[in-house]
Amino acid sequence: MSLQRAGMQRAENFRTPPGRESMREYFLVMLVAATATHLLCGVMRRVAIRYGVQALIRERDVHTRPTPYLGGVAMFFGVACAFLLASNMPFLGRHDVVTKDSGGVLLAAGVICVVGVLDDVLDLSAIAKIAGQVLAAGIAVINGVRMYWVSLPERTIALDQATSILITVFFIFVCVNAINLVDGLDGLAAGVVAVGASAMFIYTYVLAREENLVVATTASLVSATTVGVCLGFLPHNFHRARMFMGDAGSMVLGLLLACSSLSFTGQMDSTVINAARAGLMPAWLPLILPFAIMAVPLFDLVSSYVRRTWNGKWWFVPDKQHLHHRLVRLGHSMITAVLIMYLWTAVFAYGTIALALAPLQVALVGILTGVVAATLVTLWPARRRARKVDSDAFA
Repeated sequence: MSLQRAGMQRAENFRTPPGRESMREYFLVMLVAATATHLLCGVMRRVAIRYGVQALIRERDVHTRPTPYLGGVAMFFGVACAFLLASNMPFLGRHDVVTKDSGGVLLAAGVICVVGVLDDVLDLSAIAKIAGQVLAAGIAVINGVRMYWVSLPERTIALDQATSILITVFFIFVCVNAINLVDGLDGLAAGVVAVGASAMFIYTYVLAREENLVVATTASLVSATTVGVCLGFLPHNFHRARMFMGDAGSMVLGLLLACSSLSFTGQMDSTVINAARAGLMPAWLPLILPFAIMAVPLFDLVSSYVRRTWNGKWWFVPDKQHLHHRLVRLGHSMITAVLIMYLWTAVFAYGTIALALAPLQVALVGILTGVVAATLVTLWPARRRARKVDSDAFA
């Protein structure tokens, strides 16, 4: 079967009218993912302590005591429980594309989780980590999670097999490393990913219901599961963290975000969107939304690459110049810095969705309000120091 034909068959799955039971099933999947992850975190924490799988204190780290790893392993099994449940549910389980895709995503997540655990324990070389990430991306591609076409406002560009594979592997690689880099403060990566994944789920679900398309999609299932595992992990990881997700967790989350985005961007033909939704923003949204929900991690990734290259270092050499480090040096506490990055993620992700789902004037007012509020909160310590300097000068 040709790649284009396979893609068109997937598009037909979006045309099935949605069932009312779908939201209940998604909510149950999210709840199971959160519960399983939360309970398994306690088990994996004890395992990590017993076998000494802990994050020691390094120069670039902000934690002040050894902290157990293996939170990512609990997250992976939370994903497995959620996908297993979904495959046996009356609505989600009867859609073969979703079941097949989720199986491929789970297998790829398992591979990248093993790579992450090995890195947490053995501190793998950059080449070994990259090879593991590419292998996991390849497994996702083999199992059908790939970009079949690029939907533009006026036309749809069908991708040949080689181009499809290259774009998919590169996108997964970028997302995995973006989330890996942003995981630098307690609760940061899990919270940022939860916000972004929730935005992806809301948009794919609302779009399907409003346009009378099937609401059982890989993008919605993976997004709902991702939100669940993040919420289940956060109580163990928020400041002060009782355990870390490690590279195993951050890379699994990056893979899940990438796969949900690919399933939405590269498998939903924009021509299925009703003419009533015609316009520039709805037509471009499938391409814009994945970058919007990961705007903060991607900006951190790109700035890190530019900064390290400019300084004559390899892009994978760690430093303490990430966005979260800068917020702490600006005067924010660790908790406030994390919450600010949550806020910026929400502004970008939900602001983009608002442009498509809400009246333009309402969306623009909401985005402007969010940007102003986030900017004021971000710069507040600097303003406070400036006021203190002025008062001391006149004292």
